[in-house]
Amino acid sequence: MSRDLSGAREVLDGDDVARALTRIAHEVVERNKGAADLVLLGIPKRGVPLAYRLAERISAVEGTEVPVGALDVTMYRDDLRLRPARALEHTDIPPGGIDDRIVVLVDDVLFSGRTIRAALTALEDIGRPRAVRLVVLVDRGHRQLPIRADHVGKNIPTSLVESVKVRLAETDGHDGVLLDKPAPQTTEVLP
Repeated sequence: MSRDLSGAREVLDGDDVARALTRIAHEVVERNKGAADLVLLGIPKRGVPLAYRLAERISAVEGTEVPVGALDVTMYRDDLRLRPARALEHTDIPPGGIDDRIVVLVDDVLFSGRTIRAALTALEDIGRPRAVRLVVLVDRGHRQLPIRADHVGKNIPTSLVESVKVRLAETDGHDGVLLDKPAPQTTEVLP
């Protein structure tokens, strides 16, 4: 696979994304011994559509509907003062809440671990789950915190200067994962 798309290299195409989500759905069901007590919470932006897709796949396997919601972690981030202001996203906790449930956080890319740390802190304000698990489509490494995903679509080793761009039909019109390397810096010699 691995096509070159204007400087970025495609490391997962739409079929790869679909297969990864199907495999993850089966892993979640197997680990949980069914779909009972599961709640999927996507982390905006791309974690939310991924959570809905996982819920559809789990429902198809188990024959039962899995509650899905969204968890905005913006105000729980430890880097708010280091980054430009950003708009708050929507938090939507399914009816029945998260108390004594198995909460599966869903995100597109796991990098430093800081977004997931913020999500764990946000959950404290919402309720007390029995357990929290993490699903990510891509794990690119370079953790700054002791956080790891329970279920990973693809491990993609990266350098710190590379970026991973997840594209989803719901937000971008098509599915895929791109690995982008910045253009080499050239220095112009003045006469």
